[in-house]
Amino acid sequence: MAFPPTAHPGPAEDQLLVLQGDHRSSYVWEGQLSEQALRPRRLDDLWEFIVEHPFHARVVARLQATGFYTIFELGRTQLDWSLITALVEQWRPETHTFHLPTGEATIMLEDVQVLYGLRVDGRAVTLPQYIRSMTRAQFLDMMGQFTGYRPQGGAGGSRVLLSAIRDHMAFLHPDITGETEDLHIERYTRLALLLLFGCVLFPNTSGSTVSMRFLHHLQRLDDLPQYSWGAAVLAYLYRSMCRASMGPAPPLPPLAPGEAYMFLPLASRWILRCRNYRGSDAHHNLPLVRDVLDMLVDGQFIWTPYSDELLAQLPDICSIDRLLWSTSVPMIFFDMVEYHATERVLRQFHRPQPIPGEPGWVATHYQRDDRARVDDIYMGWLEQQVHIWEERGHRISPPPTFTQEATIHLYTSWYRLHTRLMIGNPIHVLGDRYRPYVGRHEALAIGHHHLYQLGQEMQQHADNPALVDYGWRVAQVARRTLFQARDAARLEHEAQYAAPEDYHRGRGVPRGRGRARGRGAPRGRGGW
Repeated sequence: MAFPPTAHPGPAEDQLLVLQGDHRSSYVWEGQLSEQALRPRRLDDLWEFIVEHPFHARVVARLQATGFYTIFELGRTQLDWSLITALVEQWRPETHTFHLPTGEATIMLEDVQVLYGLRVDGRAVTLPQYIRSMTRAQFLDMMGQFTGYRPQGGAGGSRVLLSAIRDHMAFLHPDITGETEDLHIERYTRLALLLLFGCVLFPNTSGSTVSMRFLHHLQRLDDLPQYSWGAAVLAYLYRSMCRASMGPAPPLPPLAPGEAYMFLPLASRWILRCRNYRGSDAHHNLPLVRDVLDMLVDGQFIWTPYSDELLAQLPDICSIDRLLWSTSVPMIFFDMVEYHATERVLRQFHRPQPIPGEPGWVATHYQRDDRARVDDIYMGWLEQQVHIWEERGHRISPPPTFTQEATIHLYTSWYRLHTRLMIGNPIHVLGDRYRPYVGRHEALAIGHHHLYQLGQEMQQHADNPALVDYGWRVAQVARRTLFQARDAARLEHEAQYAAPEDYHRGRGVPRGRGRARGRGAPRGRGGW
């Protein structure tokens, strides 16, 4: 089967997406990751344990007071790894947004609070200096003091096996009764929260360990609600997606679908109504899902999914911090800092989107992890970010300025030049498998846009009425075709299509010692 010439996947200009050379989408375009989905981390340790060892009412009450019990109530969610992979391919570390055909969009503090009931207001989840300098032996002593369990072995740094925690909780479970001392209830609760952190909220690459650094915040369970755990979870999710985009109570019984559940956050409706609490994950065709995302048009994307009517049906915990959802601040989790870039996704707040400014962080920020060296310079910078977070109430995006309003109608033109227009390459298919459509659609749309421009040029020959009329008819045919293909946005800007050899992967930037493949200098400011 013959294919049309490869369309331009973008970006036509590389000032914004400076990591394109090493981004996962470049490998997909070259056929290296066409059908390879991301590998899931193991999330079942927690849910399997709860099924076999339901929490005692006293433990439930203690977990409810911490603000984390809603996550336990939601239980195991069915995951679609093809959809997750296709979305990660659209995620850009340079902007902290998904670059979709309809524009930039992102996961926000609003989503974390509405879906999972986690507070987004509160103190930043940071660490004191003494925690960073602790040895493993000191961490194990701390673990023994606050949980009553001291794992054996001297290797592993600050991490402990989740399976070991689970086994110790199973050993303690029969002894949790109505007469158990409060000290032992608190220790058991801390172990349960470590399982939750390591299995669900902050899983590491292996999915088998959890950091004992959490013990700093777990010392005083009553203080947990004072922190912005919603921002910490979102920051960790951002960092995980940035990395993945680069290079190759016991579960609730089934309830009636369509019914409102006033006592749980919004995610429960997806889990219960759609019956996605099953133990198995979904398996879909990755090229098909990728192609569907590549073909999105404006009418298919819901920018504001949480209406006032919907929020009114949810518990107050899901909207109590509503005024902060549009704040533009650094979100902090331990030594990680990720920016909540609401100024790039104003349409998610019922506002028109002007051309956004340049991202204010280093594109390769995602390379830092909990093994990175923290020197005095970084600590000083981190303190500055904490100070900015503390000003979160004053950093809500203001109404657009006169200059910004003037650029609102230019956003589509600007975006098409700076984004990756498509991920899947229609040329790279395996046998008789699904053949992506979007690349062929893009090639046809480019051709019709050129015809439209040709018709416009022909109409400039006022000395030849026949040619003017012919040019008008050519332009109208191309225009109608673009409207029928739902790609009329091309008519609003001057196209700049580069030849394939001019963009290929695009220029890269150094990725740090031992990992650099591209050339050029990192852009942005700060150390994120």
